[in-house]
Amino acid sequence: MEKIWFHFHGGAREVGNVGCTIEKEGCEALLIDYGLAASKPPRYPSPTPPVKNAVITHAHIDHIGMAPWLVGQHGTKLHSTPLVSALSEIMWRDTYKVSSIEGYPLTWDKRDIEDSLESWIPHDHGDPFDLDGWICTLHGAGHVPGASMIELEAPGVKILWTGDIDTRMSPNVIGAKPSKCDILVMEATYAGRDHLDRVAEEDRLVERIQEVRGRGGVALIPSFASGRGQDIIKILHDKDPSLNVHYDGMGTRISKIWTDHPAYLRDPTGFERAIRWTKRVRGKSDRFKALEADVIVTTSGMLDGGPAIWYLNRLRHDSANAILLTGYQAPGSGGRSLLDTGALPIYKRMTKVELEVDQFDLSNHAGRSELLDFAMACEPRHLILFHTPDEDVDEFSALFGKNPPFEISIPINGRDLVVELDTQEANR
Repeated sequence: MEKIWFHFHGGAREVGNVGCTIEKEGCEALLIDYGLAASKPPRYPSPTPPVKNAVITHAHIDHIGMAPWLVGQHGTKLHSTPLVSALSEIMWRDTYKVSSIEGYPLTWDKRDIEDSLESWIPHDHGDPFDLDGWICTLHGAGHVPGASMIELEAPGVKILWTGDIDTRMSPNVIGAKPSKCDILVMEATYAGRDHLDRVAEEDRLVERIQEVRGRGGVALIPSFASGRGQDIIKILHDKDPSLNVHYDGMGTRISKIWTDHPAYLRDPTGFERAIRWTKRVRGKSDRFKALEADVIVTTSGMLDGGPAIWYLNRLRHDSANAILLTGYQAPGSGGRSLLDTGALPIYKRMTKVELEVDQFDLSNHAGRSELLDFAMACEPRHLILFHTPDEDVDEFSALFGKNPPFEISIPINGRDLVVELDTQEANR
C-alpha cells in the first residue's frame, strides 16, 4: 500500500485561502498554492513547515497571496506558468497597498516581495519537471489564462490537482480537459448550483448595455482585475464594436501582461484587438471623459473601492445610468450591500444608490454539472473535494450516489488526510 498525506492549511470546507502540503515516502514534501481570503477581515492559512518547493496554480490572491511569507520564511522556490509569475508582482503589490489602506495585518513586507520575484521557476503547460521525487506537469485549467491543473506522478500514484477550473470555453481561455488519475483533488466552488447558459448571459449583458445607451445612460461594470474585466472587454468588442467603452483600474496593466504571453490566450490576436479598441483611462482627466462613455469597465469587482466608487459617486445622480454586476458579491462587500439594501459605503458614508442594478452569471468556475462530469471522466480511485462552501459540499458529494465509483474525502483544515492506495492498481 502507498500512503499519501494531504494537510490543508486553508481551503478545506471554505472558498479561497488555499494551501495544502502533500507528502509521500520517498518524495520531498510539496506545497500547492498559498493564498489568503480577501474577506473583511481577511482569512489566512495556517503557517506551513519548511518546504523546498511550492507549485502555484494561478495568480488570484486567494491562491498566491501568502507566497511572499513562504519565501521570506523558508526560501521556498515557486513554480508556475510564465504568465502567473509575470502577474505576481502586480498582485502582491496591490495586496500590500490595500492592507495598508484598510489597516489589516500582513505577515510579509516589501522585502519579501522582492525575494519572491527572484524565487520563480517558470514551466510551460505540458512540460514535465522533477520536484525531488515528484514528476510534475502543468495542464490548462480554464478559469483564467495561465492557470494550471497540477499533475503529480511518483511510484505508486498519479495525482491531479485541479486548482480553480472551468471546463467550458470562455472568451479568453480554453476549458480544462479531464485526465485519468488515481487521486483527484478537485475544487468545488459551485458545488451548490449550475450556471446559467454562458452565451445567453453574454447576449443579455450586451442587450442591457444597448438599452442603457439608448436612453442616454452609462453602464458601469465593476469587474475583477484579473479575468473578468478582460472577458467583458472581449465580449463587448465581439458582439457590439459600436460601443464606446472606457477601461480603468489595475486590469489595464494586467491586460498588457496577458498580451506579452499570447500562448495562454484562446484568441491572442482578437484579445489584443479588443484591448486596443477600448479607451484606457490613464489619469483624472480621462476619468471625467469616461463619464460620457456608453460603458465603463473598472475595478473593484465587488465595489469595495478603486475607481468604481469614484465613478459610482458621480453616476448615481442620473437614473438613466445603471450598474451591471458580473461577478460574485461576497457577504460584507459593497456589491452585496447594494444588492441587498440598495445602499453601500461611498468614502466611508453609507449612501443610497437609486440606479438600476442587474447581475449576470459570467463565472469562470465550473458549475455543479461540469464538476460531476469532470470527476467521472477522470476515473479516480479517490476524490478529495476542497475550495468549496461548507454548506454545499456534503450534498454535492452525495450526488455521486450511495455507491460511488471512488472513495470521497472532504478534508478539514489543520488535520491530516491520509489516502491509501493499492500499488497493484495505481499508475494506470
